[in-house]
Amino acid sequence: MSRGQFHHPDLNMFSVTVALVVFGLVMIYSASAIFASQQYNNSWYFFQKQILWAVVGFAGLFILLKADYHFLQRYSRVLIIISFSLLVLVLTGVFGREVGGAKRWIRIGPISFQPSELAKISLLIYIADYLDRKQSKLSKMLKGVAPILIVMGLICGLILIEPDMGTSVSLGVVCLGMLFVGGLSAWYVGSLILMAIPLSIYLVMSKPYRLRRLMAFFDPWSDPQHGGYQIIQSLIALGSGGFLGVGLGNSKQKLLYLPAAHTDFIFPIIGEELGFIGALSIVALFFIFAWRGMKIAFQAPDLFGSMLAGGITFMIVLQAIINMGVACALFPTKGLSLPLVSYGGSNLAFTLAGIGILLNISRQTIK
Repeated sequence: MSRGQFHHPDLNMFSVTVALVVFGLVMIYSASAIFASQQYNNSWYFFQKQILWAVVGFAGLFILLKADYHFLQRYSRVLIIISFSLLVLVLTGVFGREVGGAKRWIRIGPISFQPSELAKISLLIYIADYLDRKQSKLSKMLKGVAPILIVMGLICGLILIEPDMGTSVSLGVVCLGMLFVGGLSAWYVGSLILMAIPLSIYLVMSKPYRLRRLMAFFDPWSDPQHGGYQIIQSLIALGSGGFLGVGLGNSKQKLLYLPAAHTDFIFPIIGEELGFIGALSIVALFFIFAWRGMKIAFQAPDLFGSMLAGGITFMIVLQAIINMGVACALFPTKGLSLPLVSYGGSNLAFTLAGIGILLNISRQTIK
């Protein structure tokens, strides 16, 4: 199949994306209205901001849908340099904006965004390009494996310093998965995982709040007012919903009981208001998203498209699994939002941009 042959994009993928964004907008208003009214005297505050970012994100989606995705391969190095520079810049006091002790945002005038969101997409593009160019050299450490590991380490390391361990670790897992599928031997992968274990232990032990989160994961009831508070409130919300939920807008946990109800912990509010059926609907939508994304990856016309489609799909689905798992007390708290659903402008915009690339690849898949 030549690059000049195009057909319709994957409409199932697009429909699922729209459904998740619309679902998210409804739930963001429901989960945040009381908090927004108290903090900003405007119950629509978070909903309005998310609408604006959704418009920006869908604009990016359609632009990337129309262009041939191969142009990204030509600019992969430029994108990784820009991402690296912005991640360094965010740690400075010039443009970096600190919120809750973390330097993750850059503010330019009225616009504030997280460079790590651009870095995630840029790194996946760079790795897909690297595999396309140097797959045959992955058996050699110095010429094949070391260069890409250095780039991965720099990007993930800067995100970790912000600090954002959840994003750094999940991005590292996705990148390692891409390298394994792209030809990196199981011996190298196993060695990297073994080396990461003591580093992970050190990172957890070096920060008291990370250690508290881990202890709360094992036994949240041992510290119900502090370390275990958020997960306990999340479980109460999920348990209160029953099969059909208490009704849209009728959540009690969003009445300032559950912290981050419209961001990282929006899934429990969905479970409380819409019940098991509502929560299962979200899981089903992400399952369909994963299925369509993997189909696009398998049918891509070249290795670059296949690796990039697989990486983007894995990144979005893994973040969703971790977010919902944390809400159900299956994983320690990571601070990762629910893609396309949680409040968060730059995450929404760059996730939609990534889906635009997926849809572009689907236009050239081999039928």
